[in-house]
Amino acid sequence: MNRLLLSTVAFAAFFAGAAHAEDREFPAKLARQAILPANTVTPAPSDAPEFLKTSGKFTAPGKRTEKLGTVDGKDGARVTDVKLPFDGQPIQGFSGIKTMADGTFWTLSDNGFGSKSNSSDAMLFLHQVKFDWAGNKVEVVKNLFLSDPNRIAPFPIVMEGSDKRYLTGADFDIESIQPVADGFWLGEEFGPYLIKVDALGQLTDVVPTMVDGKPVKSPDNPTLVMPANPTAKLPVFNLKRSGGYEGMAMSKDGSKLYGLLEGPLFLEDGKVEQADAATALRVIEFDIASKNWTGRSWLYPLAEKGVAIGDFNMIDDTTALVIERDNGAGTKDKACADPKQPKPDCFDAPAELKRVYKIEMSDANVGKAVRKIGYIDLMNIKDPDNKKKAGSKDGVYDMPFVTIENVDVVDATHIVIGNDNNLPFSAGRAVDKADDNEFSLLEVGEFLSAK
Repeated sequence: MNRLLLSTVAFAAFFAGAAHAEDREFPAKLARQAILPANTVTPAPSDAPEFLKTSGKFTAPGKRTEKLGTVDGKDGARVTDVKLPFDGQPIQGFSGIKTMADGTFWTLSDNGFGSKSNSSDAMLFLHQVKFDWAGNKVEVVKNLFLSDPNRIAPFPIVMEGSDKRYLTGADFDIESIQPVADGFWLGEEFGPYLIKVDALGQLTDVVPTMVDGKPVKSPDNPTLVMPANPTAKLPVFNLKRSGGYEGMAMSKDGSKLYGLLEGPLFLEDGKVEQADAATALRVIEFDIASKNWTGRSWLYPLAEKGVAIGDFNMIDDTTALVIERDNGAGTKDKACADPKQPKPDCFDAPAELKRVYKIEMSDANVGKAVRKIGYIDLMNIKDPDNKKKAGSKDGVYDMPFVTIENVDVVDATHIVIGNDNNLPFSAGRAVDKADDNEFSLLEVGEFLSAK
């Protein structure tokens, strides 16, 4: 080849490599695992109203059920082994995690049972946990129940007339967590809002979302009002239900929060935002000191089969971990013969894309797509030493869960990963058993150091 042709080939190869950087798969090895059983329930606080002493009373469509354990948990056509209502509050739905210097982790349960309408008796609370990796157990060190005694919420809460004013899953849908010196910042989905609670779990701030100077609202936003006249114009929202802050990271200097929406913003023409010819999600920067949006944001392009993200935490000043997933659950060896006719003994939509991506977001790509450096495949984690306590593949640990919503760096070569078990509705590990909460320590040194 002549020199010009060689240069052209090299130039094209460079850009081809850059365009497909997100296809770089890195190895992951299971180092340890800890499991919290699915049906783990804790009593409501002693000062909670009687209404909150049991939960799950509104999960049967169109009815109220007071008798404990009489409503089947179901994942589509499949009945799980856990029944509702519960005597107490379930410790489940782990939807964000943060590694602490003392060896513990902070995590949180999300809104309860999946929607505003069925979660008014589900208390919102955070959990300080410790993993007994040798014994494969999760120890719940502390539960911190959230409340609004100072009447900060800009709308009536379920427990409006009570003394303690505990918050419930009909008030907020908390999905991501960042501990700070005086409490916790939480990302939620109904508004979507950034909310702040103090060290006692008391609400101190509720911040509406703004992007490019415009409000972002989901159909569950409490400020939306339905028109009295059926022919009148419907209220405007630009984010789908359950599309709010599934992920929220914090800068290493503690000055900024980065809220990552689970769903794409809808534009005025009805189309969704895109980047790199793919559906894209917004990463929105928030200044903690001023409690204002900075106006800076990035776009996170989804992979071909990706539909949502699960969690988001920074590695260093410019790189971060993001869980990306499809909506599938279960393994292909137990797939239904006809997915359009699901049965109780098979998975109608087996899991295909469950990944953790390493991304780069910097001053150079503000307003543009983040750079996807590469990923680890959560359906193909090496387990040569047989460390897993769940799963059936020889030499491999997989996570065939519909929602995997916990990831953070533990040290220079390890990350922690965990599923949201959506108790009692998700059954991805087995067709007829509610998923446990599985937390795994993964050895991923090459992945964390990738450039």
